Amino acid sequence: MASPTTPPVSCRPSTARGRPLLLLRLPANGPAAAAAAALELLPTRRRREALRAAHVRRIEAAAWLGTRRASRREDAAARCAAAGEVVGSAAGVGGRSAGMEVAVAAAAVVAMGTGNRVLYKLALVPLRDYPFFLAQFATFGYVLILSPLARRRPLIDRRCFRFALLSRCLIESNNGAGLLEALAAASGMAAGAVLSGASIPILSQTYLVWQLLLSAIFLKRRYRINEITGCFLVTIGVIITVASGSSAGASLKGTGILWPLLMIISFFLQAADTVLKEIIFLNAAKKLKGGSVDLFVVNSYGSAYQALFMCLLLPFLSKLWGVPFHQLPTYIRDGTACFLNMGSLSSGCEGAPLLPLLFVLVNMGFNISLLHLLKISSAVVSSLASTFSVPLSIYAFTLPLPYIGVASTLPPGFVAGAAVLTAGLLLYSFPQAQRNPGNPSAAEIPS
Repeated sequence: MASPTTPPVSCRPSTARGRPLLLLRLPANGPAAAAAAALELLPTRRRREALRAAHVRRIEAAAWLGTRRASRREDAAARCAAAGEVVGSAAGVGGRSAGMEVAVAAAAVVAMGTGNRVLYKLALVPLRDYPFFLAQFATFGYVLILSPLARRRPLIDRRCFRFALLSRCLIESNNGAGLLEALAAASGMAAGAVLSGASIPILSQTYLVWQLLLSAIFLKRRYRINEITGCFLVTIGVIITVASGSSAGASLKGTGILWPLLMIISFFLQAADTVLKEIIFLNAAKKLKGGSVDLFVVNSYGSAYQALFMCLLLPFLSKLWGVPFHQLPTYIRDGTACFLNMGSLSSGCEGAPLLPLLFVLVNMGFNISLLHLLKISSAVVSSLASTFSVPLSIYAFTLPLPYIGVASTLPPGFVAGAAVLTAGLLLYSFPQAQRNPGNPSAAEIPS
């Protein structure tokens, strides 16, 4: 029992001014041992209350730390989105409007698309016996080239991608895009092995129709009369250009309904893939608060998943190209020798490896330019720009190209078809009169 003149021992600091505090020497183990020793001095009930209070404080501290970490991630995503907006506004200071940017991107798609079609024909000259090797070389070449480029993108793009887009949503979206591309390639190869070359460009015009329907269903877009009429005229123009002077109609009748229907399904899958990528860009803009995802990141992920599903479909695809699966290693070895233009199989492989490499590079540039146009406009605009390269490539084959031999002649309806196609493009891009922004019925998603 303490004497009346001696204050009781307390762990709380004294509030009396001038009164000396009780100093306890800490054990050698540090503050943790001191806290444990202090708890041993308390009664059992107060000891349990102190332990419970300390546990609650630790939970609150962990929750506060997690909130701070989440807020830091959101702040980083907001900063990189703001930086992207600043870069975009700085790029627009030069006076180039959004319409001019779309026009320049569309012109790049047309040029790249024309070069892609011409170089594909040239690349098949040395690899005429190995078209399946060329297709697989292009698919896996994209992954080997685009993946390092995506890793070397600027810091803003990588931070935006890391903080806001490396999520299950983006991975599943690219997973679906890769699956659609692989299925489209498989069905297109199966139908293309039976259909004639003149009928495929005609059936490819269903691609634009599928994009209009899918954009209206999944993106809730409403198209004006001039846009629908313009797309219809573009389709008619391509059909006139390709079908004039050829036996496309007779070849379609001779193959039955199955293979043309399978080719139409292939173009439906391609249109669905394009609309899905547009959805990826729209979701990225929402997650990044106005920012945008890098094209190389989306393209590299899509190419990786496409290569994965192509590997899974390899037994089926090799059979479509007339290569038994057990002979596939020998086929790839011989195709590699022809591609390198080396060994005893190099006869007839003149132009390799330059022409196949040029095709892969131009095809990659075409895909990136098409994805860029899709990012800044819509799936339908990118499809129209790609369609315009069809008559240009037909005209390019009338020029004296190397390794082709005798140049082809223009079909009789080339000028008429090109005129109808150009009229459709002009009608689609015809400017619309400004509507009253206060009228809710005039609210329309631009296409």
